[in-house]
Amino acid sequence: MNKQEERRGKHLIGEVRRTEVPYGCLAVWFLGQESVIIKGDGVTVYIDPYVSPNPDRTFPAPISPEDITNADVCLITHDHEDHLDKGTLPQLVIHNPAVMITAPAMCEPLLKELGVKDEQFLKAEEGKWISYGPKLRVLPLAAAHEQLTRDEQGNPHFVGYILELNGVTLYHAGDTVLYPELVDAVSSHPIDLAMLPINGRDYFRNARNLVGNMSYREAAEFAAVAQFETVIPLHYDLFAGNAENPGYFVDYLYKYFPEQKFHVMARAERFVYISARAFLDKE
Repeated sequence: MNKQEERRGKHLIGEVRRTEVPYGCLAVWFLGQESVIIKGDGVTVYIDPYVSPNPDRTFPAPISPEDITNADVCLITHDHEDHLDKGTLPQLVIHNPAVMITAPAMCEPLLKELGVKDEQFLKAEEGKWISYGPKLRVLPLAAAHEQLTRDEQGNPHFVGYILELNGVTLYHAGDTVLYPELVDAVSSHPIDLAMLPINGRDYFRNARNLVGNMSYREAAEFAAVAQFETVIPLHYDLFAGNAENPGYFVDYLYKYFPEQKFHVMARAERFVYISARAFLDKE
């Protein structure tokens, strides 16, 4: 990372620290692929932080692993390298000694190798809420990437997460295709802001061992069926051989679901989601 990129990373983390998020709002920063920072009411959450160097990236990460000094919670959706990043997690743990890490059970041995202590790890148990102090609750849901895979104890290999933070409910799908139980489970929650992969899947990518996700059409239909207030597309931009045009997602929504709110995030953008609860008297 050159000096300009180093300055940019420190500036972004400084922006996260300085951002104050009123009740009923969440601040989101997009780091590429499915890597995001979520902040609300003094709690900063990293989901799938993938910011280590890789020559195959279409653009450099907006921050470096060493820049992450503000993580309260880190959620990992599965063990693929662009989600559980062996270059990022050791630095994250070193620079954030109090951080709590949640991931599927199958990720635990690797996380321990990367420096995560026993007391820092909380297993993502399907359908069981996890509380991180009084401000944040997280519900892991089984994901199917492209199959619904479980270990011998029934723990899912892949998960997505519903977060309740600062009066807002956010759903980060992780890597997944749609299956009936997932649609039903997510639809049973009033999701304010959903983040969905749109890169799809096909024979030729499968032949290159690239496991796929829902397509932009499926993501748009999911947003409408589950009645997400606002939806953000993810997982379309970082690797040329596994990409999608987010404009197709926007066009499909505009044609078939013109009342569906959405936002396509620029690289390293800060997006502040504002729910109707931001304008209500909490008392």
